[in-house]
Amino acid sequence: MNIKSLLLGSAAALIAVSGARAADAVTVAEPEPAEYVKICDVYGAGYFYIPGTETCLRIGGYVRYDIGVGDIGSFDGAITADREDGDANHTYYKNARFTLKTWTGQETELGTLKTYTETRFNFGNTNGAIVDNGAFGKGVSLNFAWIQLGGLRVGKDESAFDTFIGYAGNVIQDTLVPYGGFDTNVVQYYFDAGNGFSAVVSLEEGSGYYSIDSYVPNVVGGVKWTQGWGAITGVVAYESAYEEVAGKVRLDVNVNDALSLFIMGGYGSDDNLSDPTWVRPGGGRGFYKQWSGNWAVWGGGTYKFNEKASFNAQLSYDEGKNFGAAANVAYTLVPGFTVTAEVDYLHVGSDTVSNWTGADKENSWGGMLRFQRDF
Repeated sequence: MNIKSLLLGSAAALIAVSGARAADAVTVAEPEPAEYVKICDVYGAGYFYIPGTETCLRIGGYVRYDIGVGDIGSFDGAITADREDGDANHTYYKNARFTLKTWTGQETELGTLKTYTETRFNFGNTNGAIVDNGAFGKGVSLNFAWIQLGGLRVGKDESAFDTFIGYAGNVIQDTLVPYGGFDTNVVQYYFDAGNGFSAVVSLEEGSGYYSIDSYVPNVVGGVKWTQGWGAITGVVAYESAYEEVAGKVRLDVNVNDALSLFIMGGYGSDDNLSDPTWVRPGGGRGFYKQWSGNWAVWGGGTYKFNEKASFNAQLSYDEGKNFGAAANVAYTLVPGFTVTAEVDYLHVGSDTVSNWTGADKENSWGGMLRFQRDF
């Protein structure tokens, strides 16, 4: 065997071994197509299908920053201790908030199944007369967490005494004369006839000192007639712990595309409302009838200058001769980012000067600058 034959044989052997190894190589599988999120437009903008389900989900919320000045308690001024001599100083009230909201929707044989949650995280000081009033984390609050199937809703909500008839205007300080309690657990049913008529019945727990004190729930009922010109709404509430009744009626009018007005009146019994002043200064208030005396009235409106700017105002007055006024201008710098500047005034009537808002004098002034990014 010569050298040439040896080299040719070795090359052939190497080619054979390489071919065998190539035959044994692992074949890489084709990647499976990714399941991208699909848009769900059944319930409005922002919803998408949760992958692998028929449930539509929307995630949103806002980031807000408030800067307040003015009298303590009723508005947004604050008191803190002077770092050198310990004297009480007036200072800004400031609060930063992050709010996370979720919505879900799904069609079922029993109707639309919905959920809604809203969780708030706050950091800042308080507007009370606290000696050492520095900024701090104010904790987390669960403001909404309800399930709704068709017209039936259960869970944490705000009282139908307020949500069904509507809040008292588009101002920040809309409770200078308060118009009802808010946070509560509910079992309620909504009815919508589809022709402008709607109604609600709500069994509620109340909250804090104004929670129910037996198995008997608070009961709220309301009816509404809505048309293109506006709406007429009425609600009535029975508070079981005090065996008292309160009600409100409201008229909303859309004057034109730019101007909308409202007026709302409330009346409530107060025979058994004798709360101690440490619970609510001034007394005579329950979870629903939180104004002074038997009756109260609120009115105001919104004027839209254009798509970006609007003027909002509210006036309120009750039998206790408490008078509140709030007005602001809201301006949307870019879509989703709004700056609101508000001025507020409160006159305390027959109640004690340290009234339900915590105001420390008869006539109080205040104001707030709010920055809010909605998403």
